[in-house]
Amino acid sequence: MARLFFGCAVTGFIGLTLLLSELRWFKRVNLTERLAMYVSRSQHTHGHRLSVESFRDVLAPLAHAIGEHLSQILRVGEELRKRLERVHSPMDVTGFRVKQVGWATTLLGVAVVVGLIADLPAIFSIGIVVAVPALTFMLLEQQTISASKRWQKQIEAELPLITEQLGMLLTAGWSLRAALLRVSERSNGTCARDLERVMARVHQGLSEMEALKEWAKQADVDLLYRLVSLLSLNSQASDIGRLINEEARSMRKEAQRELIETIEKRTQQVWIPVTAATLVPGVMLMGVPFIDAVRIFTS
Repeated sequence: MARLFFGCAVTGFIGLTLLLSELRWFKRVNLTERLAMYVSRSQHTHGHRLSVESFRDVLAPLAHAIGEHLSQILRVGEELRKRLERVHSPMDVTGFRVKQVGWATTLLGVAVVVGLIADLPAIFSIGIVVAVPALTFMLLEQQTISASKRWQKQIEAELPLITEQLGMLLTAGWSLRAALLRVSERSNGTCARDLERVMARVHQGLSEMEALKEWAKQADVDLLYRLVSLLSLNSQASDIGRLINEEARSMRKEAQRELIETIEKRTQQVWIPVTAATLVPGVMLMGVPFIDAVRIFTS
């Protein structure tokens, strides 16, 4: 009990010091902070010896290395950076890994305290201590994977309409850059947000096709690859609008086919509980005379 109290006291002291270091009346302002108002923001760096920023700077490389190693062990196929960029997450890879390690460490401490208080057997305590941080890490990783897949599904659902709009604008004589800008400004949704990033990349100096290929590689959707390959013929073909409209119709047919397949699968799934509810009482009713016949035969 004394060890537990000592550990909680040390942890509380460190946490209280980190919290108080953010208060202006508690921390001592050093010379760098006093001269910061006379220096440009790019040259100013926080030099707190014990603060949340310094604590995060120390843990960031370690958390990044631990997160990447665990993701390789769990066989996560896609890079975390690509998933975060796909869903327009404001958090970078290092920040996400720090969040993962922070939550896993916090729940590890909670699991240790619960194991000591509950006085569980050693094997259960070890299992809880190992399972809780691992499950926390996998849960946060799975959240990014699910968000990435939802974003891809939403792109597939919106692409037929976006393709039709681009086809009409190109047929009307608009340039590819003007058509992309028009669609990004007048639309909303996942494709509109991605097109805003495409136009931002164009304004940074990339060509329209380079920015579109970058978007297709980042989204990793087959329909988008096909659309970008058609748009690459914009400077070579005169009837690019007709080709894009045909591609939009093909996309809608594929979406309709997938919808029909989904409806049929769900229709079949409806009969699973009905079949189980019918078979179980039927087997029980058939089992009663069968057991009675076997008993008569054996007697």
